[in-house]
Amino acid sequence: MTDLAARWFRTYRGTPEPTLRLVCFPHAGGAPTAYRSWAGSLPEDIELLATCYPGRQDRIGDPFAESVHAMADEIAAALRPLADVPLALFGHSMGSVVAHEVALRLREEYGISPVRLFVSGSEAPHRRERDEEQPADDAEFLAELRELGHSSLAAIDDPLLLQLVMPGIRSDYRLSAAYRPTPGAPKHRAPLVAYVGADDDGCTSEELAAWSEYSHGAFEMRVLPGDHFYLQDQEQQLLAHITGHLQSDLRLQRVLAAARRPRP
Repeated sequence: MTDLAARWFRTYRGTPEPTLRLVCFPHAGGAPTAYRSWAGSLPEDIELLATCYPGRQDRIGDPFAESVHAMADEIAAALRPLADVPLALFGHSMGSVVAHEVALRLREEYGISPVRLFVSGSEAPHRRERDEEQPADDAEFLAELRELGHSSLAAIDDPLLLQLVMPGIRSDYRLSAAYRPTPGAPKHRAPLVAYVGADDDGCTSEELAAWSEYSHGAFEMRVLPGDHFYLQDQEQQLLAHITGHLQSDLRLQRVLAAARRPRP
């Protein structure tokens, strides 16, 4: 892995000869460890790359990203040398639009088309409405975030820990609020799968379904039990569905590769 890739991606299981890489993008305020448990549930030949946004965990000294678009530029560049095998992208909440913008750049800048794009818990880019105003008080802001159902936030009670993590959370929410989709962007060639929790108050089925406008390929939408962070309780069901698609994509890639080989 190049130095640039090592800065952006974390792996939690050795995959010596991957046949596909699943690149995962956390929610606003999230960290790559949100996907740690996924690595052990994926087939052995699928490598998981969990994205680490600047300003958190071992990148806590890095300046926060200026925009989703600037971050997508760097992530796409970091992924370029890792496209020796097919790539698939998964993003949750803010991570969905990051994955979307990265996929656009991979295709437009480097001629790399991911085999599939998975988005979760996020309205389609043109349907996103975000209030850029945040409560000035950290405790009040944290209380609002806890209402979304993210269990890991319940552990943030220590004032020193709160002081450490809140700048990153606030930065991501500013990025999410300020994000606007790339004007005139082409549609994805890859099939697109969209997920949402049945009780997610921040993303309706109609808003999720609008992602269908962003792909020339097949579109599928699935509603799973739970709130905005349904993927914590529904992890195995979600991963089984994702894995089924990825294995189908790999079979198709093998068929296409065989068809391109010159006949003796």
